[in-house]
Amino acid sequence: MSLVAAALLGMILIACGPEEEATSTPVRLVKAIKVGDASDLDTRALPGRARAAQEVDLAFRVAGPLITRPVNVGDEVKAGEVVARIDPRDYEVERRNALAQLQEAKAALARAQGDYDRIQRIFKHDPGATSEAAVDKAREERDRAQATVKSLEATVAAADDRLSDTYLKAPFDGTVVTTYVENFQTVRANQPIVRLLDTQRIKFDVDVPERYIAYVPTVKNIRVRFDAFPDKEIPAELFEIGTEASQTTRTYPVTLIMDQPDGIRILAGMAGKASADVNMPEGEATAELVVPVSAVLASEEPDKSYLWVIDESTKTVSLRPVVARRLTDRGIIVEQGLEPGEWIATAGVHFLEEGQRVEILTEASSAP
Repeated sequence: MSLVAAALLGMILIACGPEEEATSTPVRLVKAIKVGDASDLDTRALPGRARAAQEVDLAFRVAGPLITRPVNVGDEVKAGEVVARIDPRDYEVERRNALAQLQEAKAALARAQGDYDRIQRIFKHDPGATSEAAVDKAREERDRAQATVKSLEATVAAADDRLSDTYLKAPFDGTVVTTYVENFQTVRANQPIVRLLDTQRIKFDVDVPERYIAYVPTVKNIRVRFDAFPDKEIPAELFEIGTEASQTTRTYPVTLIMDQPDGIRILAGMAGKASADVNMPEGEATAELVVPVSAVLASEEPDKSYLWVIDESTKTVSLRPVVARRLTDRGIIVEQGLEPGEWIATAGVHFLEEGQRVEILTEASSAP
C-alpha cells in the first residue's frame, strides 16, 4: 500500500469513528412522568368545563306524522311529561285487528278443547266407538289452537306497545335544549325529536396530570369555582376517575358531580376551576413521593432500589439509587433519593443505558 493510500484510509477511519460511536446508542423514546407530591395538589386548581348530569336525544320507536310537539327550546319538563305525539290512528287500527284475531283464535281454541274433551271421554268409556288416532288428532288441533292464541296475544301486546310509543315522554326532569323537527312533519323511527338535559345536577370534567392521578382518590373538600360566578364556591364530589391517559396530553379524565346551587344557575359548557384538599391515609404524609411500580428497578440490597432519572436539559438518563419504603395501592413510596419535579422513566427501564439520550413521550404532562 502506498503512503498516500494509507493516509486516505486513516482519514476515512477517523471521519467514520465518531459517527459510528454516536449511532451505537440511538435516542430511545420512553414513557415518563414528572414526579409530584400530594401537597402540590392542595394548592392547585384544575380547569374544567360543566355538562349536564344526563343528556339524551329523545326519539319515537315508531314512525308517523307528528301531531303535537308542545315543548320548545328552554322549556322545563317533568319526568313522564309528553313532549311529542305521533298520529295514533294507524296503530289503533292495527291493535283492533289484532284483538279481533285474538278473539277469533280464542273461540277456535274453545271449540278445539271441547272436541278433544268429548272424544277423550268417549274413548275412555267406549274404546270401540272411536280410535286412539282420533284422540291424538283432536289433541293436536287443540294444541295448534293454543299456540295460535299465544302468538296472537304477543301480537296484541306488540300492538299495545306501538300504540303507547306514539307518545314521547321525558325520562327525567330536565330542560329542552334542541328541537329537531317541526309539528306535522312525518318522522321516522329513532329520528331525534328533542334534546333534553338534566340540569338538576351538574358534572364537571377536569384533566388531571399523570403525576397527580394516584392522589385523586384521597382528596376531600372538593370545590368548584366557575368563571361566570367567581365569588361562588360550589361543593362537589368525585363521580368517575378515568383509567386511561390521553395519548397527546398524558392527563387522565376525572369527572366531578354537584347539585345545582341556590341563587345561580350553572349551564352546560360553563368553564371553571376545581380545587381540593388531600386526605392521605393514616401513616402517609402528603409530601411523600409515589412512583409507578413499573419505574422501579429492584436491588439485591433490601432497602435500596433504582430509578432512571431524566435530565431535562440534556435529555439523558442516569441510574439513581433511592430508598423505596413500601408498596401502596397508588404505587411505591420513595422516601429518599428523589425530588418533586424530576422526570423518571416509567416503562422499558430494563433496556436503558447510563447516559443514553431519550425522547420523553409525555412532555405534555408537565403542563398545568
